[in-house]
Amino acid sequence: MLALALGFGWSPKLGLDLEGGLSAVFKPDKAVSTSTLQDVANIMTLRVNGLGVSSPNISTQGNDVVVDLPGVKDPQAILKLLGTTAQLFFRPVLCNAPAYVAPAKGTANAPTTKTPVPTCAAPYLYTASDYQGSSGSNYNYPPTDNNYAAYPTSTVDNPADAILINADGNVPSARYVLGPATVEYGGKLQTVTGTIIKSAYAQLDTQNNQWQVVFELTGQGTNLFNAVAKLYYGTLVADDLDGQVISAPIIEAMSFPGSGQVSGNFTHASANQLALELNYGALPVSLTPQTAQTVSASLGKSSLQAGLFAGLLGLLLVLLYTVFYYRALGIVVFLGLITTGALIYGLISVLGASSLDLTLDLSGVTGLIVSVGITVDSYVVYFERLKDEVRAGRSIRAAVDRGFKSAYRTILSADAVSLIGALVLWVLSVGDVRGFAFMLGISTLIDVITAFFFTRPFVILLGRNRVFTEARHLGVARGLATRSAT
Repeated sequence: MLALALGFGWSPKLGLDLEGGLSAVFKPDKAVSTSTLQDVANIMTLRVNGLGVSSPNISTQGNDVVVDLPGVKDPQAILKLLGTTAQLFFRPVLCNAPAYVAPAKGTANAPTTKTPVPTCAAPYLYTASDYQGSSGSNYNYPPTDNNYAAYPTSTVDNPADAILINADGNVPSARYVLGPATVEYGGKLQTVTGTIIKSAYAQLDTQNNQWQVVFELTGQGTNLFNAVAKLYYGTLVADDLDGQVISAPIIEAMSFPGSGQVSGNFTHASANQLALELNYGALPVSLTPQTAQTVSASLGKSSLQAGLFAGLLGLLLVLLYTVFYYRALGIVVFLGLITTGALIYGLISVLGASSLDLTLDLSGVTGLIVSVGITVDSYVVYFERLKDEVRAGRSIRAAVDRGFKSAYRTILSADAVSLIGALVLWVLSVGDVRGFAFMLGISTLIDVITAFFFTRPFVILLGRNRVFTEARHLGVARGLATRSAT
């Protein structure tokens, strides 16, 4: 496990209190259901993921949304972004644009994010003539307009303006130029937002055996969406959520009777994800920050150093005691703790690099320090059982294997108590206490494994070696306060 982590260059991801960052609590301006509050947390997670914030921890606690963002550089900007109401816009895709290439320094009149996005030229513009009667690979996508390479990605999602944002990966283009999220209806210009969606859900098309997303429109939403469909039939209309394209389906009908479906190469998971994102626009919730605390990186570093110092000091005292009391068997404890530490380090690193995105905070470090005592208890139980076997007249060679069978039952019972305690803490607690419970539970499970696959075979090897059993001061026999039987 350690080799896997080091080979891929993985290391434990540090939490807010160890790396520094932003901690804030948001409260909705009106009473909302638990599911709505969870949707708000999901929206905020999408937002910070788009900003590249590592290991965000956004969760609901009671009627609040708690946000922990380690390693952020501009806390105030992120607070402003998180506190704004989510908006889903429906925008026509005007043309394809390449990835942004920063102009050379000193370039005069270089475009900026405040520069208006120019109108797409005719050869690159999406038109109904590109539609081939199929939403799949048969669609005749227009070429990419490379003139947009110098234009940076838009940072303001104004519904009345054209914007330039990253594409959704379904077309051979890095970015899209999207038109305004407005359409003329009832003699006036109206903004087409996510409020036109009444509900959306994933459904399996049994005829084609493919997943699709079915959406239902509100009464007014049906009128607005049909106006959009008539205007942009045969082209792409993007679902723009907070400046990110979550989908850009081809409009294949000029009229929708209050509902429709989005089809494509969906899996069950991706269809559910799109349905959830389409529902976001129908659930706008204003948030008010209740508390906001910035933890400096230097304070986090001090906390990490203090935690590591406490753990190493406790480890050193434990090792000195076991060597003094059990002599050569203290070597087993020393190497066993190193093995356990390597396994825990590797496991935390791998889980941090996986989709679980595990982070190590100060409470988790505390759980690991406490687990040292649990691990050493297993060695003490085994060694004391060896003493009983030797006092009964058995040789050390016979005692090490027989003693383990009895000791392991006790180790399992003791570890089961610790594991149950960790599980109860994990289920019933919130916040930092869960980090303590998780690390304590992981360490307890690892203790069960190392006791059987490391401690037992290693002590058996020592028991068969006369150098270790008969050494004058550090021998196993000395540690068990007896002589080896002949």
